[in-house]
Amino acid sequence: MRVWLRRISDQSLFSKLFLVMVLSIITVTVATSWVTVQMSEDLFVKTFSITNSKIIEQIKSGLESIHYSNVNIIINTSQSGAIKRFLTEGDVDSETNSVVTFDMSEQMKRIQSGIGAKSIGMIISGVNGKNYTRYNTYWSGTSADLQRNPITQESRNQPGRLLYSYLGEGTPGSGDQGVVAAKTMTDPVSKEWYGTLYIIMKESVLRSFYASFTSDGNDVMILDRQGLIVSSNRAELIGTTSKELLDSAQKIRQHGLVKDEMKMADKDVIVLADDLALYDFYIMNVIDKKVTLGQMLNRKSIFFIVAGIVAIAVLVVYVITRRLMLSLRRLVKQMSTVTKTNFNNYMAVTGTYETRELSRSFNFMLDELNDYISQLVDTQKEQRKAELAALQQQINPHFLYNTLASVNILVQRGSQESATQTIHALISLLQNTISNVNETIPIVQELVNLKHYVFINQIRYGQGIKVDYFVSPDCMPAQVPKLMLQPFIENAFFHAFNKKGTGYIYVIITKEKDTLLCEVVDNGDGMELTNEADEIPNPTSARQLFTGIGIRNVNDRLVLLYGEQYGVTITSTLGQGTKISICLPWRTEQ
Repeated sequence: MRVWLRRISDQSLFSKLFLVMVLSIITVTVATSWVTVQMSEDLFVKTFSITNSKIIEQIKSGLESIHYSNVNIIINTSQSGAIKRFLTEGDVDSETNSVVTFDMSEQMKRIQSGIGAKSIGMIISGVNGKNYTRYNTYWSGTSADLQRNPITQESRNQPGRLLYSYLGEGTPGSGDQGVVAAKTMTDPVSKEWYGTLYIIMKESVLRSFYASFTSDGNDVMILDRQGLIVSSNRAELIGTTSKELLDSAQKIRQHGLVKDEMKMADKDVIVLADDLALYDFYIMNVIDKKVTLGQMLNRKSIFFIVAGIVAIAVLVVYVITRRLMLSLRRLVKQMSTVTKTNFNNYMAVTGTYETRELSRSFNFMLDELNDYISQLVDTQKEQRKAELAALQQQINPHFLYNTLASVNILVQRGSQESATQTIHALISLLQNTISNVNETIPIVQELVNLKHYVFINQIRYGQGIKVDYFVSPDCMPAQVPKLMLQPFIENAFFHAFNKKGTGYIYVIITKEKDTLLCEVVDNGDGMELTNEADEIPNPTSARQLFTGIGIRNVNDRLVLLYGEQYGVTITSTLGQGTKISICLPWRTEQ
């Protein structure tokens, strides 16, 4: 990757401009085509979803009509005395049994013929152990098989409901795949059950209501509450369980969604679902996006059209760009003789009008640049000298007065040794501050100045504030601007412990690769910082007692000396303390 980037960066302006324009044309064309296709697909999916939602409602209405037909069968069967007698009375004699059975069978014929339900089978099973089957071609099992089916016990647990269940392969004695509806018949007075009515429907009966609405990539499925596929236009799926479809149906139902998009068998599909509450089923429409959208969009034709547009546009851009860049390339060839460190290679004013004007402007720029560089060098030299002189003269008289007053008190108290140490510390501090004209000093010397300054303050104000130093040995020769750390120690002494009164100040100096990191950390009162990332907060008092150099001045000085990537950053938390980090380049010589 780096090799390719280097090759591109070494190319001529014409090559880069042409490459950018080609990439722009390709990007715009492809992006426009892609957005158009996506919008078309979204519109198609939305329209298709709305249409299929109405189709599902139509299918649902047809399936509900079957349910109501079954309800009529239940009502007529429950109201028939002949059927109840057949299911409740025991064996008496053959003549009586024949009469009871005949009356019951005639009643069953009338019930089925009265509602026109020719495509269903019915089985009744009584408390007395008697059973009767009408149209047993719809299911090859026996009433005993149905008695063992879980739907029988469930219908007795819910005697007021007509329950539906899948009936097909896997059920003992099963024949064709289908659905069984079961209803417990109870005495209206005693509420005791005396029999169970089973209504058996072939799966093809349910499929007939939606078969005309299905197509390749557009399937309809009916699931029970456990995810078992009861009916579908895809026969291979009937009797299988799909947790994915069940989860999607429950999601649509719970969240009131119009549709759901998911992956099913590694295919992107759109799922529409509705609740068949009367059956305790879900009716679902599964749409294969790739198959369905492939019928609407010819992606191959779109690709060739886009490729043709891009090719023509690239050719036109190449011709125009080459003609425009020819004169400029000649000028670039002439200007390439000018080096980075030599600003005296003036251009010969020749060529076309554009190149002549550019040559004159370039020569004029060289003149101005040489004058500016000369003036800038002189100005920076004078500025550095002025800054150093100002720094050396910024010893606050009050610091001297108060220090000498402290020495006087020590002498009066008879603390000769402390007074002598204080005077020596002051002399060393003044000597290194005023007499030393170097702009930078090593860390070891900066630490000596700090320790003298801290010693003087502890003599004046007591030992309530302790200062500890943690300096990596390899950092000792590193060069830093003189009096860089002193303002932060001073701020910590006089502003960090206004509430607490006592605490610790830690000076930490480490090296990180080519960077010197100096930190001044205290466990004092802390402060609230503004939201501005570049804000360097000022202390409570703008007056510095020693040099007059504040935190912002140190930061500005570091930026001036080393660049914007170096300087001061402050983090602070109320009640916990403040950390000041000073970042500057690693240098060991002036």
